[in-house]
Amino acid sequence: MTSASVKSTPVRIRSAVPSLADTALNTLLLGATMAIACSALWPIYRTPHLLIVVGVAVLAGSAIAIAGAWLRWSAPVVAIVTVLSFVALGVPVAVPDQANGVLPTVEGLISLLAGVALGWKQLLTISLPVGSYQGLFVPFFALILVVTVVSLSTALRAKRGALAATGPAVVYLTAVAFGQSTEFWSTLTSLSLLGLSLVWVALRAARRRRQLTGSSRGWRYATAGVLIFSCAVGAAIVAPLAVPLSSERHVLRSATEQPFDPRDYVSPLSTFRTYWDPTTEDQVLMTVDGLPEGARLRIAALDTYNGIVYSVGAADQPTTGLFTRVPFQFDRSDVSGTPVLLQVQIGAYSGPWLPSTGLFESAQFSGADATALRDSLFYNSTTGTAAVVGGLTAGDSYTLAAVIPTEPDEAEIASLDAGTAPVVDHGTVPAALVDTLDGYVGDLTDPGEQLAAVITGLRADGYVSHGGADEPLSRSGHAADRITELLTATPMIGDAEQYAVTAALMAGELGFPSRVVMGFMPTGSDVVGSDVSAWIEVNTAQYGWVSIDPTPAGRDIPEEVPEEPTTISRPQSIVPPEASTTEQDDRPALSESNTDDPAESDPAAAVVLLALRWAGLGLAFSLILLSPALLILAIKLRRRRRRRRAPTALGQISGAWSEFHDALVDHGYIPTAAATRSEVARLVPGTRSQVLAAVVDRAVFAPTDPHTAEVEPVWRAVDELRASLSAGTTRWQRLMARISPRSLRRYSGRSRFTRTRGSSQ
Repeated sequence: MTSASVKSTPVRIRSAVPSLADTALNTLLLGATMAIACSALWPIYRTPHLLIVVGVAVLAGSAIAIAGAWLRWSAPVVAIVTVLSFVALGVPVAVPDQANGVLPTVEGLISLLAGVALGWKQLLTISLPVGSYQGLFVPFFALILVVTVVSLSTALRAKRGALAATGPAVVYLTAVAFGQSTEFWSTLTSLSLLGLSLVWVALRAARRRRQLTGSSRGWRYATAGVLIFSCAVGAAIVAPLAVPLSSERHVLRSATEQPFDPRDYVSPLSTFRTYWDPTTEDQVLMTVDGLPEGARLRIAALDTYNGIVYSVGAADQPTTGLFTRVPFQFDRSDVSGTPVLLQVQIGAYSGPWLPSTGLFESAQFSGADATALRDSLFYNSTTGTAAVVGGLTAGDSYTLAAVIPTEPDEAEIASLDAGTAPVVDHGTVPAALVDTLDGYVGDLTDPGEQLAAVITGLRADGYVSHGGADEPLSRSGHAADRITELLTATPMIGDAEQYAVTAALMAGELGFPSRVVMGFMPTGSDVVGSDVSAWIEVNTAQYGWVSIDPTPAGRDIPEEVPEEPTTISRPQSIVPPEASTTEQDDRPALSESNTDDPAESDPAAAVVLLALRWAGLGLAFSLILLSPALLILAIKLRRRRRRRRAPTALGQISGAWSEFHDALVDHGYIPTAAATRSEVARLVPGTRSQVLAAVVDRAVFAPTDPHTAEVEPVWRAVDELRASLSAGTTRWQRLMARISPRSLRRYSGRSRFTRTRGSSQ
């Protein structure tokens, strides 16, 4: 037996400088995994410039890591070079609007450094996608650069280089956490990233084995890696078909308190009558150029009704959406309609709600306060409502781009079907409304025909009065008692405020998702107070949200209108029992809309729950990464139990030697192909292994079967020898030996035992 056949301890082979092959392999695989991970950033930015940001960050980080490995830079030197590269490249790449060509500017450097600290919060309080708005590329440019440097440096220089594969996973999970709440390639990217990461680990293991043993069988690891990657991609394709997932997911922006809360403001519908004040009805509120004839100018869509006031948003209803900062623009290329470009000059109008039309695309402010107004602009994409924190005042001006979607005409209302848009439940409605609705609908069963009958009935029975000095009495407000009064008085008298609320509640009873919209219907470029109006929007299966005006046309009111309104019974309460009914007057009711809301959920608890959810996802991802090692441990445990419980004493003793032999192989000892037990035992220093080999040989070649009492001492000796193999090794080396797959393969030098007497080994 030659010395070449003996290997006393595993030897770690690593040169002072990584080889060109190792550098190329790890750089290529890091780039591939980072490309998959960074694909999760597309829903956040949706601009081709993202490719430049990711490409520059990965290339720069790779160059720094490779230079650090080849030149043997210390960690502080690598960190300093990384920071300098970030400062030099950050402005032209991540803040291109503030760069002087390829050179940074002072303003750009300030935005770059501020973006590292503040950009994360800004990403959670702005509508997606953000494009290159206000340097919001900075957070992920910094993250990708740092992760690339750390991951590739770990792969090329660290003892546990396989940990480098976790870097792209960090980028991916961060991108998902800061992304949108709807799924976007989630299953495909997750499993693809996992599969390619396992390929990376497998190829590294193959090259390390080749360095340790000089064996050329590393292709088996590579083949296994390719199979893992193929299975991951296949699962990514099949899994969504087999187990459909919810399209909604909880992300950080879902638990982040947004800077604009509509409940802090009076409901715009509560101020409806103020526009009919004699001092306001002829006052120019704003000048609008570019609005098509007959088009409406919307102020806000109101989707929450508590029986007292119709308001924008609800405290505990996710269906109302969030007001988030507006990025560069919204993509409306998939909307069929008429593009418009409005020029708006604010006059006597004031308030937080931004007058707009159709589906909002972008707004460009002008004037001295343009920057402040731009940064204060928020938009609710669920209701199509825009707002400016701090409000608009006289002199403000802006250019608004929007698309007015195609809608059905009056004759097509009867053919509409109810849509499926989520809305806030209005709860119990006044009994008088249900009775009137039954009278309008009659025997009709089709939802579209029922809706058309409601609109026709309100227009036919109703009369318009704004409660002016020369008009019949008509109380303002739209609480439940006012709606009941409208529907039970003869004749029916109200204005757009009451008719819109009544029609919205009736449409909801018919199954149509509905909301009230307040705005103006101008007849010229000058918008005056008397142009104020309110209408409803119902969600349909054919057109999405459709605008319908239920307010009757102006006409003379019959003279027999009673001087005092008919006494009516108090309607059934639809607000919490503790609310006082005396508060249901014609005041704007700002406080009621806040005090009657259920207690808000604790933001801290929401953050904790979200953190626990992500921790669970991280644990699941870790278990998936560790699944190959756990599978190897399970197979080895089953193999040991099978050997320990062999049906005969000879089988148990032979199994004990096989267990010792496999432990040697897993610890890096490589016996020759024809080595006997004694030769294998001599690979281990000391005499205990040779004694074990002699005992097993005697049991195998003895003329009689061994006694069962001989089994336990043999297994005890095997366990002690196995423990001695780990003496002097690190914890990591002991772990690698336990999860080593070497002994699971058909090893060419493994001794084989037979029951046949006199057989050689």
